Amino acid sequence: MDGDFDEFLHVPARLTIVALLAPASWTEFGFIRDAIGTSDSALSKQLSALAAQGYVEVRKQPGTGARRTLARLTPHGREAFGAHAAALERIAAAARAPHPVD
Repeated sequence: MDGDFDEFLHVPARLTIVALLAPASWTEFGFIRDAIGTSDSALSKQLSALAAQGYVEVRKQPGTGARRTLARLTPHGREAFGAHAAALERIAAAARAPHPVD
């Protein structure tokens, strides 16, 4: 297995979240939830797991009425996602490479 392949990030829900956060700065919880089509509780669980590993930073902001929850990739998370994406690209390239016929 490629050394940059990150099994923690490869969980589909986590990979989808970090891919969504990669091109953005702070992103609202509701936007993430709606974009990936998950429940509040499932997203909260995955964001907590990502935050515990240092991949994501979560911030609660007071708002008018309810608090807003925002998330973004940390520098470590951005680096880990880039390395994992590159590992996936290498794996896919190896699978597409012509193989000699025996």
